Amino acid sequence: MSTITAEEALKVVKSGDKIYVHSVAAAPLHLLESLVKRSNELKNVELYHLHTEGDAPYTRPEYEGIFHTNAFFIGKNVRKAIEEGRGSYIPVFLSEIPRLFHQKIIQLNVALITVSPPDKSGYCSLGTSVDATLAALESANVVIAQVNKFMPRTLGDSQIHVSRINYLVPFDAPLHQVSWGTPTEIEQKIGTHVASLVEDRATLQMGIGNIPNAVLAMLDNHKDLGIHTEMFSDGVIPLVEKGVVTGRYKKKHPGKIVSTFLYGTQQLYDFVDDNPLISMLPVDYVNDTSIIRQNPKVTAINSAIEIDITGQVCADSIGYKMYSGVGGQMDFIRGAALSEGGKAIIALPAATKYGESKIVTHLKEGAGIVTTRAHVHYVVTEYGIAYLYGKNLVERAKELIKVAHPDHQERLEKEAFERFRHQYSQGIYTYM
Repeated sequence: MSTITAEEALKVVKSGDKIYVHSVAAAPLHLLESLVKRSNELKNVELYHLHTEGDAPYTRPEYEGIFHTNAFFIGKNVRKAIEEGRGSYIPVFLSEIPRLFHQKIIQLNVALITVSPPDKSGYCSLGTSVDATLAALESANVVIAQVNKFMPRTLGDSQIHVSRINYLVPFDAPLHQVSWGTPTEIEQKIGTHVASLVEDRATLQMGIGNIPNAVLAMLDNHKDLGIHTEMFSDGVIPLVEKGVVTGRYKKKHPGKIVSTFLYGTQQLYDFVDDNPLISMLPVDYVNDTSIIRQNPKVTAINSAIEIDITGQVCADSIGYKMYSGVGGQMDFIRGAALSEGGKAIIALPAATKYGESKIVTHLKEGAGIVTTRAHVHYVVTEYGIAYLYGKNLVERAKELIKVAHPDHQERLEKEAFERFRHQYSQGIYTYM
């Protein structure tokens, strides 16, 4: 294997180039630090990425005009830069990002990725993140790979031959890790409600964080669950070890845990390493609604920043302030709704940590609607389950107010009455 230093490899980057950065825990931090060291030689370099973990040095104020980040999903490390104009947000379904590269809508010059060391046949693994990265390295003119012995060798479509990489840069560093700790009482209550909706032989999609972990912790007595998800974390491991997750009844990839990226602790990275149970596949396949819907009882568990009393879901912004992104929520909400016996669930605390209601009469000015009112079936808070499918606007309002925080229910009832006053005046409904 012929290798090169990061400084030498990154000489290929020119002013005006468009660069893709590998996602989440696979972000090639050594390559990025080496890139910013060339800042005095460059200008107008555009970086494109999903959520990344670790430092994002190219977003620092001193590099304004030299590097500009374009996030398909906004992580904590770039949020301030985007808010202050040193970066931008590109709204797009996660399932469609590879199309932007393949169709040259975004013409990538360079892809910066992290891979495992090559095996005896010369194959490296993209490890923890295949997502849109496979499309990026297929589309970019030049691929530079940080070869990291800490990157687990995952199977599926994550294998790439060294011949597809232009520059191999050896640099070993432990992957970024996250642990959410013990779910709060509120999160446990939400988890219990959501778990009550999960049926035996269901196919799960969930995010990562305390609410998904709380749900998973409540599934010990379920049978033959499957997993086809955009992402997963440590909470899946105990269910596999206890025989709860078997994937036996999945129609697509039976017996496999299908995902496009993963993020957690070292225990998770050890678990997926060379594990034939795990199939890491590209996001335009994993998040394809036509693929998702083929599995039985797809139960999609997603969250929101706020939701209005008609069922409109804001999940990417706080008013005008961009906070995260569209991601794969709509891909899976729709896939679950179309799956035989499927359930599309939005799970969220009833109030913010500041006591503000997350169920509102009107979304904040500037708030983005990620999931429309027509797509939402279930909304779950610590106060119960609201079922919206097939209900009109007034009926939806009543359902949602029942699961709102008690401190806000009376106000929401009055505001809903004012909003739908004309329908009440017809004598069709009684006061809420």
